[in-house]
Amino acid sequence: MRYADKSTRFSVRETHWGLIPDMCGTQLMRHLAREDIVRELTYTARIFPAEEALAFGLITRIAEDPRAEALAIALDIAGKSPHTIRAAKRLLNAACTAEPEAGLIAEANEQEALIGSANQIEAVHANFDKRAGNFAEVSA
Repeated sequence: MRYADKSTRFSVRETHWGLIPDMCGTQLMRHLAREDIVRELTYTARIFPAEEALAFGLITRIAEDPRAEALAIALDIAGKSPHTIRAAKRLLNAACTAEPEAGLIAEANEQEALIGSANQIEAVHANFDKRAGNFAEVSA
């Protein structure tokens, strides 16, 4: 998740200086925005506003206080079952490169491991009771 305030300006600036995007820039941008947008921004090095970055998919949202917004989201995620969050991370990380069949099998396997687990049952009870969950820790 990427947050910015509305005064933030963006640019893929390397070509302005006779360089190319590096440090995974080309690899990351292709997953965030359409190819034509990535190419235009890379080739022109133009500076663009947060509203455009949001429309392109380069940021998640515009917030008055991006840090506070990110911390609030992090707290919300931290309040979920750690087993569920880790399973979702595994699936979403693999989704970029997995064939659909393999992705669906992995999803079914993760779901099978979660359904009926102590943390999944606790999530149901916590939601019905309108309280925070008391989840078991995930071993490292």
